[in-house]
Amino acid sequence: MQTDTELITTLSRRAFLRNGTLLLAAADSSLIFAGQEQSALRVGLVTDLHYADKPPAGSRHYRETPDKLAQAAAQFSENKPDFIVELGDFIDAADSVDAELGYLKRINKEFLPICRHRHHVLGNHCVYTLNKREFMDVVEQPKSYYSFDEGDFHFIVLDSCFRSDGTPYGRKNFVWTDPNIPAAEVEWLKADLNSTTKKTVVFAHQRLDVSNHYGVKNADSVRKVLEESGQVLAVFQGHSHKNDHNEIGGIHYCTLVAMVEGSGKDNNAFSVMEMTAGGTIRIEGFRKQADYRWNV
Repeated sequence: MQTDTELITTLSRRAFLRNGTLLLAAADSSLIFAGQEQSALRVGLVTDLHYADKPPAGSRHYRETPDKLAQAAAQFSENKPDFIVELGDFIDAADSVDAELGYLKRINKEFLPICRHRHHVLGNHCVYTLNKREFMDVVEQPKSYYSFDEGDFHFIVLDSCFRSDGTPYGRKNFVWTDPNIPAAEVEWLKADLNSTTKKTVVFAHQRLDVSNHYGVKNADSVRKVLEESGQVLAVFQGHSHKNDHNEIGGIHYCTLVAMVEGSGKDNNAFSVMEMTAGGTIRIEGFRKQADYRWNV
C-alpha cells in the first residue's frame, strides 16, 4: 500500500506524463487507483462540449469537440466506466431548430458508442433553440430529472433549466442567469432521498455552490434538502467552465472544466470518477481537468 508521500509522487508523475501524451497517461493510470481499496464503481464524466458547426468564438472552439470527444472515448475504453455522464451544454446555440437538431444528431452519433449506459444533464445551451422534449428524444432519455442505482450507490440527475416563474427553458424564452429548480422538483428530490439508504451522488449543470450568475437561484434551499438527507457525498456540475471545488455542509461540490475551451488536444478536459465501497471518491482528471481524492 502506498504512503501519502508515494501517492503524491504518483499523482505528480502522472500529471507530468499527461501533459506529454495521452498514451503515457493511460499507461500510468493503474498507479492512481493502486492501494488497499479495490474499485467498486467507475464513472466517465464530460461537460460543456458546446458542439456546433460554426467558427470559434473567443476561447470556444466548437468544431474541435468531436476530436476532443474521441480522445476522451479512447481513455474511457481503457478505464471501462460502468456509465458516463454528460453534465450539460452538449451543443451550442443555433439560429434555427433544424440547425440545432443537426448539431445534436452529429455529436450524439459520436457519443453513443462510448458506453452502453449514458446520462445527460440538461444545460441552458441544450434548450436555447430546441425545447426539452426535442433534446430528450434525440438522446433517447425519457426524463430531464430522475434517479438510478448502480452498485452500492444512488445517483440523481437534476434539471435547473427553469425560469424563476417555473417556466421550462426552451425556444429562447429565458436568460441564462435565471436558472432554478422548481418546487415540484425540489419535493421530488426530497422524497427520492428519503426513499434510499444508499450513499448518493448528484449531477447538475448550473452550480449549486455559488450565489453569482453561474449559480442556481434557489441553491440554498436545494442544498438544505441535500444536507438534511445525510446521504449525499458529492455534487458534480459544469457551466462555469473552470476547475472549482467547495465543501459545504459536508458535501463536496466539484465543478468540472469545459471540453470546448481552447484549441488542440492539450486543451481538453474529461475525467474518470472511481467510488469505492470503503468510502473513497477519486477523480482522475485528464488534460485540463484537476484530480481530487476525498474520504467521505
